[in-house]
Amino acid sequence: MEFSDFFKILKRHKLTLIVIPVITVIITYFLVHNQPDSYSSEARIATGIVDQTQQLLNNNNAQESQINQEFSNLTEMLRSKKMLDQLAYKLIIHDLTSDKPYRDPSPLFKELSTNEKQRAVSTLTSLYKTRDGLSLFNPDQNRLNKLVVSMHYDDQSILKTLQVYRVQNSDYITVHFDSENAELSAIVVNILCMEFIDYYTLLVKENQRKAVGFLGALLRAKEDSLNKRMANLKAYKIRNHVLNLNEKAKSIYGQMADFETRREEAQKNIQATQAAINNIDQQFNPADRKYLESSKIAVTQQLLSTRDELQAANDKYVQNNFDPKYKTRIDSLNKVVSTQLSQLSDKYVLNPMSTKKDLIDQKLGLQIQHQLAKHSTGSIDGELSRLYNEFNGLVPHEGTIQAYESAISVASQEYLEILQRYNQASMVSNFSTQLRLIERAEPGIALPSKKMLLVILSFIISFAFCIVVLFILFFFDHSIKNPHELANRTKIPVLGYLNLLKSKSIDLKDIWNEQTETDEFKQFRNLMQSIRFEVDNELASGKTLLINSITKAEGKTFLAINLAYAYASINKKVLLIDGNFNNPDITNSTQTKVYLEDFLKGSDDVSLLQANTRISLLGNKGHGRSLLEESDVQQIGLKLSALKTAFDVIIIEAPALETLNKSKEWTMFADKVITVFEAGKTISRTDREHIAYLKNLHDKFSGWILNTVNRDELTNLEST
Repeated sequence: MEFSDFFKILKRHKLTLIVIPVITVIITYFLVHNQPDSYSSEARIATGIVDQTQQLLNNNNAQESQINQEFSNLTEMLRSKKMLDQLAYKLIIHDLTSDKPYRDPSPLFKELSTNEKQRAVSTLTSLYKTRDGLSLFNPDQNRLNKLVVSMHYDDQSILKTLQVYRVQNSDYITVHFDSENAELSAIVVNILCMEFIDYYTLLVKENQRKAVGFLGALLRAKEDSLNKRMANLKAYKIRNHVLNLNEKAKSIYGQMADFETRREEAQKNIQATQAAINNIDQQFNPADRKYLESSKIAVTQQLLSTRDELQAANDKYVQNNFDPKYKTRIDSLNKVVSTQLSQLSDKYVLNPMSTKKDLIDQKLGLQIQHQLAKHSTGSIDGELSRLYNEFNGLVPHEGTIQAYESAISVASQEYLEILQRYNQASMVSNFSTQLRLIERAEPGIALPSKKMLLVILSFIISFAFCIVVLFILFFFDHSIKNPHELANRTKIPVLGYLNLLKSKSIDLKDIWNEQTETDEFKQFRNLMQSIRFEVDNELASGKTLLINSITKAEGKTFLAINLAYAYASINKKVLLIDGNFNNPDITNSTQTKVYLEDFLKGSDDVSLLQANTRISLLGNKGHGRSLLEESDVQQIGLKLSALKTAFDVIIIEAPALETLNKSKEWTMFADKVITVFEAGKTISRTDREHIAYLKNLHDKFSGWILNTVNRDELTNLEST
């Protein structure tokens, strides 16, 4: 398939490509020449969605997808049936109550009486106020709906020329409408914009009111929950005498740490004084110690008495959490002990020869310190035990109080969040809606007429449609139209082709009579002579030519007769044999009485065929038999050999290949075979099997003769 062939088809159908678009243009012109002029009006609405000057209460930056979604919601709401119904109500009410309707009354409108108009206005006004749609189940409202449709105020009619879109990436929405009336266009746009703004404002305010009411109730519930939990915590602290648990725990923990430190210091003093006393005791012998103790009994008793008072004061000091007033008493008693020790040292009770006076005094002081430290350890342990018990008693309170405080923290956070949202909703509800009609629609001028554009488009579309139809026919057309296609698809050479003769009745004498020839006869005879030349070259030294076809009625009979005439015109003795036992057309058309069956059986001689004319005929009786059923191969070969000696050329018309053996039996006795193919036919799967058989004949098969070629194809062939 080549596109050059498609251009040939276009050239062949050039008249169609001109006539159909012209007819379409004429029809379009008569359809649109009375079309009324169109007037356009538009208005513009500011939404405040992306206008930062109106973002007083909402500082968050929305994503582009969210902004686009908001604009899509607004535009769809503008185009919604609810809004268009409100528009239709106002328009039809105006037409029903005014002497100058926006549009010419429809036949249904003219049929309404005065009472019917009043009822219609009442019903439509009620529906307009409640923003309800017409119910088609109600007979009266269904009739009103038909009235609205007849005036072309319904939503489908309005949407045909209504355009609602966002102006690029701005904050504005444009509403555009076209109609046959300039005033109507402006009124439709203005009414629709105002109805939309009112409805949207009502819808937003209603939602804001519901939101404020809901958040207010939720805020009160959260406040009550918070107060209840705070009251529970307060009651628990009062009931368990807990003022400040954290401070009290810190205080007890600090006291415990202080007592732990003092206990460690006391234990260190006990160990140190005991070690010092043991060291001093090792330096005394029993006699010295006996003398010393006997000489200091009175002073020692006073010292022990003072030491007991010091221990009692130290116990009170520890038990009262190291109160400073007890510290003064302890310091006073320490001074008394120091005085008594000095007295004990000054008293001359030792042996003058003794050198251990100082060690004895030191030992006495260490013993006092040891006793004080040892006694204070017990007091400190007792206080530590008390503090530990008191600290452990705080643990259950701590867990309960933490649970109360955690619940209070959650409730407080929820309360603050709801409070913030409530305040935000309250502030927003006090502001007016952001939608504003910033540009009202005004009656516009008439738009440029589209009549000429429609006419031009009709021509272009019809012309393109014809091209597409022809291309589809070309693309799906697999028929053989010219010798080139036949040769390319079968890979078999084409010896020649014959033009299609359009005459209803054809006389062979007219074709071969130069005095009565027409253009198509002359062309046919020239093509026939060309075929004769090609066949003559193929036969060479042979004389027997078999003509067959793949299917019947492809023109092999007509070719065989005309080929015989072509040979006769060059003074050749030609024998034309009708070998088609199924359809003996040659026999029937020539009315010959010499039959092939008789000749093969020997009843007729060759001399009977040698008439004075250059063309001799050998017909058949048409009983539907095959060649080998009439005689054997040897007899047929002998008879054909005898014919070859008597004639220059023997032309045999065989049955079509679709008859299988009836055609193939003739092939055995032919020198060359040519096959007729009718132009305009396609090659089927069965045809491909027959073509494969012809190819297997090798040199015996000479090629195709393409019959009934269209005149346009012949013109293309001659031009190439």
